[in-house]
Parts: sequence; structure tokens; C-alpha cells
Amino acid sequence: MTTTPVPSSLVRDADLRIGTGRSRRFVGAEHGADVSYFFVENQPGEGPGLHWHPYSETWVVLEGTVRLRVGDRILLAGPGDTATVAAFTPHGFMNAGDGLLRILCIHASATIVQTFLDND
Repeated sequence: MTTTPVPSSLVRDADLRIGTGRSRRFVGAEHGADVSYFFVENQPGEGPGLHWHPYSETWVVLEGTVRLRVGDRILLAGPGDTATVAAFTPHGFMNAGDGLLRILCIHASATIVQTFLDND
């Protein structure tokens, strides 16, 4: 049985930038992928407020220290650490270090769906 190869897609950094900020947003459905992600670069104290998704999310810390709020739990993670959150679980994160935080936020969905709960 012969299969037809699926075309690959290359998306340039500049095409993923969110406005004039440092972070990027990749929506898989726009590129034939089954996952989406945010590649976040935050300064100390920066991060999104509490929100949830109807699918799980996985974080991979690339650089810096992140304070993750997952439900009622607070977790501190550093370079190389991976954390997950189940679907519909309120969560948020903040750069808890003194330098730049680089974190990859992988969404188990071809689209990104976020419901924000507050501005914490």
C-alpha cells in the first residue's frame, strides 16, 4: 500500500508574533497540525490571569522560573521542567524569576480556545 505524503509547512517566527510583543501564537488548524501552542517570552511579573481550556495543556520551561497556578496548587518550575493541566482546570502562570521566562505552552487542540476567569 502506498501512502501520499502530507505536505510539510514552515512558519516563520515573524508570522507567529502576537502584535508587537515578544510572544508567538501557532494555531495548528491553519497549518495542517493537530496541536497549537504559545511560545511565550515574559519579563519578571508578567503572565496571563486565570483561564481554562476544553482540552489539556502542557508547559515546557525553556528558560527562567515560572510560577504555575493549577486549580488550588502553586508549582514552581525551571528550565527543562514539564507540567500539565487537565481540560477545564483553571490555571495561569507568571514569570517568578529575575530574568526572561521562555516557556512553550502546548495546546492539545488544532485551535486555541481560552476562557479567562479574572485578571490575577
